[in-house]
Amino acid sequence: MKKVDLNYILEKVKNGEKLSRTALYDYPMANIAEKAGIEIINVGDTMAKYVLGYDNTNKIGMDILVEHAKAVRKGAPNAFVMGDMPFLSYRNIDVAIKNAGRFIVEADVDAVKLEGGLEIIPIIKALVDAGIPVIGHTGFSLQSRQIGLGKTDEEKAKDFLKICREMEKAGVIAIVYTEVPLEVAKQNYEEATVPIFAAGCGEYTDSPMMNFYELLGFTEKRRKFAKAYDNLLEKSIEATKKFVEDVKRGEIK
Repeated sequence: MKKVDLNYILEKVKNGEKLSRTALYDYPMANIAEKAGIEIINVGDTMAKYVLGYDNTNKIGMDILVEHAKAVRKGAPNAFVMGDMPFLSYRNIDVAIKNAGRFIVEADVDAVKLEGGLEIIPIIKALVDAGIPVIGHTGFSLQSRQIGLGKTDEEKAKDFLKICREMEKAGVIAIVYTEVPLEVAKQNYEEATVPIFAAGCGEYTDSPMMNFYELLGFTEKRRKFAKAYDNLLEKSIEATKKFVEDVKRGEIK
């Protein structure tokens, strides 16, 4: 696969072509994804749920995510890899630059992703000034923290759009969000000056995303916009049962 960099992404967006995107966390899955042609990989803090079994994403920090980002880069050398900045890893500018720098230097990711609202704009600016590519992550609801949105639907939409515009001004190379109401997603998509990596927002995205474990059918529950293209959970259980049976029959020496 041709190396996917920012120029590649911008060219695809300019031509109206959609970019394939997933979230995964290790070498074998990354190797599969790249061979299948996945262009963008998010090494996300969702690993806490999908891989480590936690009930929320606040349970993991930089050390774990950097190591997994290293593994993903090895498995997918040509994909565009972005690393999630985990909870409390960018609580101030100095901490943010230090931690984001680890992703870039140690794991060779192409960009880092920060989650929040207007409160993270100074952090984004500082990272961009330090030469670190940043992807902004916002929305009506986020996994690890609340953002400053109004109470009514109209206020929420206005505040959401403002956050997106401020992220652009701060220098993000793309914006991520999930399941924003379609009319708001449409307006933002039409106003955006950077690629929009939205999921669950209909056609108003440059790069739809599905978690790798969801699309392969490894999860028993999926988000409502996710689609399973196979049922590898069931197939894996059946294959393992055959191994157990062979052991019990004494056929494994």
